[in-house]
Amino acid sequence: MANSCISGLFLFFALLASHGIVELEASHHVYRNLETVQSANQHYRTSYHFQPPKNWINDPNGVMVYKGLYHLFYQYNPKGAVWGNIVWAHSTSKDLVNWTPHESAIFPSQPGDINGCWSGSATILPGGKPAMLYTGIDPENNQVQNLAVPRNLSDPFLRQWVKSPKNPLVQPNAQNKINASSFRDPTTAWLGPDKKWRVLIGSKVHRQGMAILFKSKDFVNWVQAPAPLHSAQDTGMWECPDFYPVPLRGQNGVDTSVNVPSVKHVLKVSLDDTKHDLYTIGSYDSSRDVYVPDKGSVENDSGLRYDYGKYYASKTFLDSIKDRRILCGWLNESSSVADDIKKGWAGVHAIPRQVWLDKSGKQLIQWPVVEIEMLRANHVSLPTKLLKGGSVVEVSGVTASQADVDISFEIPNIDKAEAVNPSWTNPQVLCSQQGASVKGGVGPFGLLVLASKGLSENTAVFFRIFKGQNKYVVLMCSDQSRSSLNQNNDKTTYGAFLDVDPRHQSLSLRTLIDHSIVESFGGGGKACISARVYPTLAINAAAHMYVFNNGSEAVKIEKLNAWSMKKAKIN
Repeated sequence: MANSCISGLFLFFALLASHGIVELEASHHVYRNLETVQSANQHYRTSYHFQPPKNWINDPNGVMVYKGLYHLFYQYNPKGAVWGNIVWAHSTSKDLVNWTPHESAIFPSQPGDINGCWSGSATILPGGKPAMLYTGIDPENNQVQNLAVPRNLSDPFLRQWVKSPKNPLVQPNAQNKINASSFRDPTTAWLGPDKKWRVLIGSKVHRQGMAILFKSKDFVNWVQAPAPLHSAQDTGMWECPDFYPVPLRGQNGVDTSVNVPSVKHVLKVSLDDTKHDLYTIGSYDSSRDVYVPDKGSVENDSGLRYDYGKYYASKTFLDSIKDRRILCGWLNESSSVADDIKKGWAGVHAIPRQVWLDKSGKQLIQWPVVEIEMLRANHVSLPTKLLKGGSVVEVSGVTASQADVDISFEIPNIDKAEAVNPSWTNPQVLCSQQGASVKGGVGPFGLLVLASKGLSENTAVFFRIFKGQNKYVVLMCSDQSRSSLNQNNDKTTYGAFLDVDPRHQSLSLRTLIDHSIVESFGGGGKACISARVYPTLAINAAAHMYVFNNGSEAVKIEKLNAWSMKKAKIN
């Protein structure tokens, strides 16, 4: 990469010791010493998923590696358990499991962000220098784009950040015809063949969602491209776009600027209307700056999603330490606002996931980072067992409220599967109509987690198999309908179709359970469903876990391994 293309930003770094910098103002110190959570009812706080001691969090921001440390910045309200007063909080980790907190890194201090420092991304510039592009809210509540860089590059914790005196770098105006209330969340930037930086910013025109493209020679002065990189009709506002290459073969990650024949590109957008993270796989023409999804891609809420449950505003980064691409995402609450305020916090982050392209080239595979396995303890396994219809078997010996369970099933009599109805095109609707309590042919079978004795409360994660004309259809569900006796909770049932042929391979299910989180991975990571649940009976030591089969046909437990999970050191 030519150093000349970022000479302007190098000058910015050089100015950090001079009057040209913009200091972060003392108002930040109002939020320094936060009290711990005061509410006594903390059954739902997590033990190994990321969350701060109190208050509201949402999107992961600026995730990156710097000097051997993982850095996580995130949207945070230092003043309460609801959204508002947004700053960039900051934690670091050596292993993506245990996290050390630092003071908030970016907070309102300029006209370009005086009403909030919203989401953005990190870019590692030549020489290993990090730079943050983020959305600020100006005095007129317009959404504008800003730049911040570390004050001290020798500090591996990057505890202090300074902002460009030229902020805002990009803002809506009459000439660029950008909606000032729908213009946010810049991506990680990448270098094109012309040595210009490129960045995407989410937007919309009426109901047309789009990723607006900007280019820059120096990372400070940005020019809007003639057309968006990509757009799609009737999809609404595109929040938190993410654009990155994935190799056609293998599980390694590659730098965001790579564009060679041996990679495909992924465009992920967070659909503001439905709060779902949708992605497509396709090709990027860097000479024309056009992204084209592969033939057959669905670019609406029925398309491919990272997660078919409560998962949003995700962000990937290249882990240069282990040569992999890591996905981070936000799990919002399903409890009422009143309950969130009462408990003093809202929002957690999913376990970071490694992502790579499936061998079919048609979808991504996601799997919890291997480091999470360091928390495993009290291993329990079940021998191969035939699970007859109507059976329920308890998995004992593990802490059921804080566990990691991995199970796989074989189907002895798959011909007895029910016929699929051609109208069954929406898996979430199908799962809600045919939940865990609805008897079938082959299924439902799977796990009952965060379950009370007697099963008046439980969250069911399970499979059903249907017979189509030329293939079998596998449905994966996460049924929250009986997850809590508290009727104020959102107990939506989630579902996904799983691209697995049950005639020739077993059905695997891995579920991470963490007090109020049930994070499940079907088919080795081909479909993921995360749920937030708040049992009133099945809490702490009173929680149980079961394997069940509510179908008429027997299924075989090929293997089951379960572990209690130790508590991580988080903030």
